[in-house]
Amino acid sequence: MRLSVLDQSVIPTGGNGASALRNTLKLAQITEEMGYTRFWVAEHHNTNGIAGSSPEVLISHIASGTKSIRVGSGGVLLPQYSPYKIAENFKVLEALFPNRIDLGVGRSPGGSTETRLALTDGVRKSLNEFPRQVKDLQGYLTNEGSDETVKAYPIIESIPEMWMLGVTHRGARVAAEEGTAFTYGHFINPHNGQRAINHYLNNFQPSRMLGQPKVNVCLFIVCASSEEKAEEIALSQDAWLLAVEKGGDTRIPTIEEAKNWILTATDKEKVKENRKRMIIGTPQKVRDELLLLSEVYQTDEFMVITNVYHYEDKIQSYALLAEAIL
Repeated sequence: MRLSVLDQSVIPTGGNGASALRNTLKLAQITEEMGYTRFWVAEHHNTNGIAGSSPEVLISHIASGTKSIRVGSGGVLLPQYSPYKIAENFKVLEALFPNRIDLGVGRSPGGSTETRLALTDGVRKSLNEFPRQVKDLQGYLTNEGSDETVKAYPIIESIPEMWMLGVTHRGARVAAEEGTAFTYGHFINPHNGQRAINHYLNNFQPSRMLGQPKVNVCLFIVCASSEEKAEEIALSQDAWLLAVEKGGDTRIPTIEEAKNWILTATDKEKVKENRKRMIIGTPQKVRDELLLLSEVYQTDEFMVITNVYHYEDKIQSYALLAEAIL
């Protein structure tokens, strides 16, 4: 089994964006030494608790500070941008760091209507254009598109590995039809993954970028030396997810703050439901559950996201997981 990382550069209570970005680089360096396969960064906007708003810039910084781990986006919000410009950005990255760059794209609108219009400079772009944008992006990456008058430079020997991020069978369908690799976001929707991945594997069409289907699955994991310790650490992640879903302060609360939260019956039910998006426990428990999910999802690669208050707990979680699996 292979392990990879998705990091959102989250900001803990009392922290700031600069320190969160420094911690992202440090995490990439540490997990590279542990043997993780990929390190992806997310794209979020208009969110006070997440510093990762520009994956292209952050990818360049991380790749410069590491040696061999693949670095990429999880993922660029393709509907808001020009496929041509994304192709240029990632071809420059691939030229600088050959055979190390992953281009993950998603269909997410990127936030509220106001935020999305700010990203598009007021242009109302349709999400229905996404499949066409994917096709155009591939054409510019390979310079084998239908428009021979416009090419994406620089011309390079290798091209970034392209991944489609999805949380329904609709995303899987586009990935299969366009011949890209597919990442299923179990950490967002734990209920539809088997159907989505089955559709992708059964309907994959080889493309100029990928000859065989390739799948990984992303989920929240908190791993600690004991079940009790893991549960305590995970409290800050539980509270953070609640705050994100309510549209409130999205900085990660301390464990003590999380313990003191007064939860309504609805909140408690939501926390219980959110636990389906994650694995919490000892290294053996996490390993056992990942092995089961590996059979369900027909993949040997999991991307791990760990959003807890103490950075030391986060590092330890990745370390214990690596010791148990890699």
